[in-house]
Amino acid sequence: MRIVLKVLAAGVALLLAFGLGWVGSSVTGIGREAPLESLTDLERDFAERMQDVVLTGHFTIEGEERRDGVPELYEIARVTKLDGNRWRFEARVKYGSVDATLPMVLPVEWAGDTPMVSITDFTIPGLGDEFGARVVFYDERYAGTWDHGPYGGMMYGTISPMK
Repeated sequence: MRIVLKVLAAGVALLLAFGLGWVGSSVTGIGREAPLESLTDLERDFAERMQDVVLTGHFTIEGEERRDGVPELYEIARVTKLDGNRWRFEARVKYGSVDATLPMVLPVEWAGDTPMVSITDFTIPGLGDEFGARVVFYDERYAGTWDHGPYGGMMYGTISPMK
């Protein structure tokens, strides 16, 4: 049961990693959106594609076999570029008993024409440190890896319009 709680916390923590800055406005980038005309075509497409969508998927845990079949849901109302490589995701996270809505600030890197959330040794206030992830968004799918301390695995799913 302890490993399940840690894994659940790690999965939620990955999403809450987006919320690194929601503690203070200087980190969340509130009021500091990049002007729309300053975005590249790829950045504008990403922001438009990630509006009012739901990411529905699963995660694995290395060395564990999950059979619950319960999907995790990330409802994203809006994604906006802030400054540099920081993007604010206005998202709702739903998994098991967790249901939280947060403005989440994440670094987004580009692998050619593919956006990727990239965090390394990330600290999440109240949940700990040593969080890492690489999650790519391509067409109507997302996939990537995650880790938190000694635990890690894969995450994957689909991106669809919010109903």
